[in-house]
Amino acid sequence: MSDYRIRQHPILPIPERESIEFYWRGKKINALAGETIASALFANGERIFGHHHKDGSPLGIFCANGQCSQCMVLADGMPVKACMELIKSGQHVEPADGLPDLPKVKDAPKFKPIIDRKVQVLIIGGGPAGLSAAIELGRRGVQVLLVDDKHHLGGKLVLQTHRFFGSTKAVYAGTRGIDIATRLENDLRVHSSVEIWLNSTCLAVFSDKKVGILKEGHDYAVIEPEVLLVASGAREKFLAFNGNALPGVYGAGAFQTLVNRDLVRPAEKLFIVGGGNVGLIAGYHALQADIQVVGLVEALPECGGYKVHKDKLARMGVPIYTSHTILSANGDGKVESVTIAQVGSDFKPIPGTEKSFECDSILIAVGLDPVNEFYLKAKQYGLNCFVGGDAEEIAEASAAIFSGKIRGMEIARALGVETAEIPVEWYWTSEILKSKPGDTIPEELPEIETGAFPVFHCTQEIPCDPCTGLCSHGLIYIDRKDIRQVPTFLGDSYCCEACEKCVAGCPGLAITLVNYRENPELPVVSIPYEFTRQTIKVNDRVSVLDTEGSELGQVDVLSVHAIENNDRTLVVEVNAPHEIAQKIAGIKVQDEDVTQPLDHYVAHIEDDTIVCRCEHVTAGEVRTLIRAGYRDMNEIKTVSRAGMGACGGKTCVSLILRLFREEGITREEITEYSKRPVFVEVPLGILAGANGQENHAND
Repeated sequence: MSDYRIRQHPILPIPERESIEFYWRGKKINALAGETIASALFANGERIFGHHHKDGSPLGIFCANGQCSQCMVLADGMPVKACMELIKSGQHVEPADGLPDLPKVKDAPKFKPIIDRKVQVLIIGGGPAGLSAAIELGRRGVQVLLVDDKHHLGGKLVLQTHRFFGSTKAVYAGTRGIDIATRLENDLRVHSSVEIWLNSTCLAVFSDKKVGILKEGHDYAVIEPEVLLVASGAREKFLAFNGNALPGVYGAGAFQTLVNRDLVRPAEKLFIVGGGNVGLIAGYHALQADIQVVGLVEALPECGGYKVHKDKLARMGVPIYTSHTILSANGDGKVESVTIAQVGSDFKPIPGTEKSFECDSILIAVGLDPVNEFYLKAKQYGLNCFVGGDAEEIAEASAAIFSGKIRGMEIARALGVETAEIPVEWYWTSEILKSKPGDTIPEELPEIETGAFPVFHCTQEIPCDPCTGLCSHGLIYIDRKDIRQVPTFLGDSYCCEACEKCVAGCPGLAITLVNYRENPELPVVSIPYEFTRQTIKVNDRVSVLDTEGSELGQVDVLSVHAIENNDRTLVVEVNAPHEIAQKIAGIKVQDEDVTQPLDHYVAHIEDDTIVCRCEHVTAGEVRTLIRAGYRDMNEIKTVSRAGMGACGGKTCVSLILRLFREEGITREEITEYSKRPVFVEVPLGILAGANGQENHAND
């Protein structure tokens, strides 16, 4: 089998890990200790984990977050989610082809007492919001139980290799997400009053104000908290298009998990759907992992993410197709190409504008939904509860960190262990950090051509201020009262020491430095660069691009170096003619031939758009029921099984509601799904206190 592991990375260290062996389809292959079954299979080139019981279609990974069951395999005979289960040495893993058989049982199960606990505060979620809240409570000696369904703390922070935006004073702006996760965990673990359960899943909130938890995958616990904080993050939205269930179509979180957490290369040629921050950042992460990015489509006229993220991709050679949508994923049993088309003002595809591109993976990044069902149920039952982070409102991780800090203080006050008022300015800061991108200001280049000075290629109002603390002389200014302003250089061209700290430290890689001192006609331009040293060297001739990604010409590389405290960002110095020097914003890293469309577009004839991934219910099946008069989604579930799968209808609801809208049915006419009392699937034996792990037959 091929090796798809990432062996070098510009930001991430490649740790030495023990190599172990396991069996896939009876064949012995290698894995690394501590990785999931899914990552081990991907590292060996396996993309198909099984076949659906309804139509026999191939299944692959989709969320890598335990939210669906697309990656189910049989591990030593037991059906498990490959993305959540750690690989074991000597384990026999088989594809889940169809519905798995019930495991054989040797004898009567052995029952054990169900864990029954009372705690002051239960926190669901060990991401940025949950960690920050737990730290505030731990500082005050509050008894906290923090529960997270992963094998590590940090949530999505552990997938973020880029520097964070926001406020340096409030939320570690200018620090990489992976490092923020480590800082928060270290700050938390010094507090003995905080107990942490990893690999533990919250199942339900009950009417007696207790919370059911699957502890470490095999013990059932019932927790009675005085206060509940739901900081469970968000789940990715799904998108309806032909071929959307092919292996190779997956969410941005799955992609980042494989690449940045597990150091596995899940694609060679990637196409991205969605121009929010998640899709734009994932594209940049792909390039850093030496994955070609064929293109990105966004249905809106402008990308919804930060402009600096979009510009960063564009000037590295990735075409961005705004006012375009995906028509289909194409391929025989796996993704082999994608077809897109331009959309009109009504967001409907315009005939004759279709284009197809060769790719092996399609990343879906079309937004997030809050994982707030625990909070809503807790409120319904009168439990003293709070909500923070993305479970409250979808925003950047910096906002989640600060909202968690506020929730921690609010809970401490509710418990009577904190008497101090929460500063009003904290709430103002929280609103700023949650704010959407503001106005875009036309780029104004300096009129001087002497000395040295920074050139700011960030022209959009977003909450970000790390550059103000990077200049030793305080010459970069942003109003501290509202950090959404664009930066201003306060000095003149003779004040700047050309130290390049602002170049290497800008989270958006949106600052260059132009130095005219040695040769005014051929100044030196310093450019940030976050790829491995092997990809660029002195005397190379490279293509440079402006802020929007337009090619300015080719220039010679003078130096590739790091500066003190550079945090893994290199600085590349080039000689550039004075007429383009200030316009240079980046270096092209991807050739144009990667991004060229096929000479014909691939028409996907079969109408196989899936709205329910778990049960493989198509849009056509649901439309037929709607046209037959069905208005109750519970009835649609009964007839079609849409929403009856392992994810509990978490991803298909919005798609079915969209089908109703397309058929002219108003929301008032529709009865939505009844909420399940248990939000995550769990073996019944565990709820009863039986340890099923001890009683399965091996034959």
